[in-house]
Amino acid sequence: MLFSLTQEQLARAVFPVGSLTKSEVRAQARRLDLAVAEKPDSQEICFVPDGDYAAFVERAQPQLMRSGAVVSADGQPLGTHGGVHRFTVGQRKGLGISASTPLYVLKIDAQSGDVTVGSRAALDRPALTASGVNWVAVDPPSDWLPAAAQIRHRHAPAPGRVRALSGDRAEFVFDEPQSAVTPGQAVVFYDGDTVMGGGWIE
Repeated sequence: MLFSLTQEQLARAVFPVGSLTKSEVRAQARRLDLAVAEKPDSQEICFVPDGDYAAFVERAQPQLMRSGAVVSADGQPLGTHGGVHRFTVGQRKGLGISASTPLYVLKIDAQSGDVTVGSRAALDRPALTASGVNWVAVDPPSDWLPAAAQIRHRHAPAPGRVRALSGDRAEFVFDEPQSAVTPGQAVVFYDGDTVMGGGWIE
């Protein structure tokens, strides 16, 4: 999340645990007899403790609960679904259709309600564009710069090259195609351990 901050904001940022590792923080919590010392790690959203994001969306925004079509990559109808909020790009399970080969969500169209599915290979993308890009450690590069891009939390940064586009946008080309590049997710550009900048995948 730090990619979205300016240098002025970073200069004023204070991180309460400093350079302590997670195990060192837990040791301090035990020493202070804090109830959270043994709390299990979580990558989930804190206000959806049961992990059922679809049910949360349905409670918070019931108007989003409208059915749509599950279609093949060439537009052929394969089935129906109960709402696009139940899907994410790259998802394989819970599609509600049967097929002779595994199918994955390739694209979600919230306007039409269509969820496009296809083969695992069809998830691979050679490049991406991003909007709302904030350049943290470099000026917006007009020429290609070598970099690595991380496209989701547990994704290993993938090497390639990046350049700035007009209107706070950027283009990144991967050395090797990456799977499930998902619109709306953050992408962060790195030079080693240095955050060059980041934005939101288009």
